Amino acid sequence: MKRVIPVLSLGALLLTALPAHATDTGLTHRDSYGTKAVYSPTLEHARAGGPPSGQNPRTYRQPPAGYTAVFTENVSRHGSRSATDGEDGDTILALWNQAQADGQLTARGKKFGPDVQALEAAMSAVGYGNLSGRGKDELRATAVRLDKRLPSLFSSIAKNGEKIDVVSSGQGRAVDSGTVFATALTDADPALKASVGTARVDKNLLYFHKSAGGADYQKWLASDERLASTLTSVTDQPASHRAAARVLARIFEPAFVQRIVNGEFASTADDITAATAVYNLYAIAPAMSEESPDGKGWDFDRYIAPRDAAWFGYLGDAEDFYEKGPSFSDSDITYKMAQPLLDDLFEQVEAKRDGTSTLGAELRFTHAEEIIPLAALMRLPGSEKAATPGRTYTYADNPWRGAEVASLASNIQWDVFKKGDDYLVRMLYNEKEIAFKAGCRPISKHSTFYDLNELEKCFDRS
Repeated sequence: MKRVIPVLSLGALLLTALPAHATDTGLTHRDSYGTKAVYSPTLEHARAGGPPSGQNPRTYRQPPAGYTAVFTENVSRHGSRSATDGEDGDTILALWNQAQADGQLTARGKKFGPDVQALEAAMSAVGYGNLSGRGKDELRATAVRLDKRLPSLFSSIAKNGEKIDVVSSGQGRAVDSGTVFATALTDADPALKASVGTARVDKNLLYFHKSAGGADYQKWLASDERLASTLTSVTDQPASHRAAARVLARIFEPAFVQRIVNGEFASTADDITAATAVYNLYAIAPAMSEESPDGKGWDFDRYIAPRDAAWFGYLGDAEDFYEKGPSFSDSDITYKMAQPLLDDLFEQVEAKRDGTSTLGAELRFTHAEEIIPLAALMRLPGSEKAATPGRTYTYADNPWRGAEVASLASNIQWDVFKKGDDYLVRMLYNEKEIAFKAGCRPISKHSTFYDLNELEKCFDRS
């Protein structure tokens, strides 16, 4: 049955308010980008419509007297990148070309096609799925801040001939992220050049969602009926069709939007698919800012209103929440496969304590598909709450936001400090000191330092 939206009602659609779960007061403009949000850990992040995800360097807490930094390790998502393929551009340009031939483009829509073509050309030049200029800058800056945050550690690494291990998933953007990060670290501190070993690949550890260790997950993702029906109910609802009509009405004349809604171009895209393509180009554009004609960014905000970007951002977050994150409260299928990565975090620290490691730093580079499950497994802020069966994930009743959990270049870091035979661990999430999960006791109230023995007990490593 065709969905008929009378042409004369399209103006009314533009005035339709979003449901509460998309306009929750905690929602920021940055959240509209989901996991495509660029990494901006300081003031720039706040200017983008969100709270600073990082921390003022002057406010990092110092370890107790007598403790010195002896090791650091991270798990980092690759930096900003181009889209992984040109499908969205191809989809919406097919409709745009037809509308142009039919004289059905709005004044704004006439600019849309050339803008999409220019963005697609820039992404093709970078290479689909590859790091963009901004992505490289994100990683360089993070590496320099790491060096400045732990100067005595890196001085000790160079002096004592310790090693810095760089490991990635083996995917091009993750490999390149490790290379850019390590190069920036040694550029900032040339004495470290002899310490950086040959980068290596560990797919089982850092691409587990597509490795043998994720076999059960892959089967669940492809065949679970509850997952499929939940995601369909989230996406294919009246609010999505209304938002889609508003997005398309910015580009196409009302009669052409009606033709899309009626299914005339079903072989190309329906209304939601077409609007999602517009949204996806909007979402990836900031990651490609340095490749824009003037190097200052692409103006794709004019093609989607903030409330509609928020809605499609919510749809993307819902998919990531259920497929990769906390998901359903009665299942751990989405994140239990991250256990080997959490184990590796502990094993690296324990090897340092036991005197069996010559590493001063372990640097890992991976993907959102690994960061999101790891955050859920560790119960990091924003990843603690799963959805109760029968109750759909919404912004109004769940703090999970893709932009905060796993933005581009997001990272989790553990710093290790030693005094005699005692070892303390501090965790940073996107360069901000945070507490470990509930039940883990810091060395004192409000401290961000934890005794390693306490963490082993808290995470049941007996």
